[in-house]
Amino acid sequence: MTEIHPHQRVAVLADAQNLYHTAQSVYSRNIDYSALLEKSVQDRELTRAIAYVIQADSPDEERFFEALADIGFETKIKELKTFGDGSKKADWDVGMSLDAVTLANHVDTVILCTGDGDFSRLCSHLRHEGVRTEVTSFAESTSEELIEAADAFVDMSERPDTFLL
Repeated sequence: MTEIHPHQRVAVLADAQNLYHTAQSVYSRNIDYSALLEKSVQDRELTRAIAYVIQADSPDEERFFEALADIGFETKIKELKTFGDGSKKADWDVGMSLDAVTLANHVDTVILCTGDGDFSRLCSHLRHEGVRTEVTSFAESTSEELIEAADAFVDMSERPDTFLL
């Protein structure tokens, strides 16, 4: 696939829940979204940066959403759904996939910041369409199938002091 070059147009799609859970469970730290965006773009032309977040009515989430916007992320917010049996669910798999497919005609590279293996088929589709795919996530929580489907994988675990607060 296409090599990285300065005129390459990129879209960064960040699965905030996926990144958050690994950062918390493995490192007890938070993601540095400013560094994530900067290292993902790598001096290329940023076309769009979207952070997919879940609204869970926690005390600091509005400040978090505002901080993401200040960094340069557009935030897409989905409410946490609670079911009758007490289980909770909210994920952005379909929304992220639709956005990636929609953006494919406007970018050279789609960078998925997630370890969710459900996105491996999306990577394969985008590559088939001539779009470079990159995955930026933590190796310990990233699906091997997703890593193999992408053109490049950036392991955030190799540089925790860069990617974590």
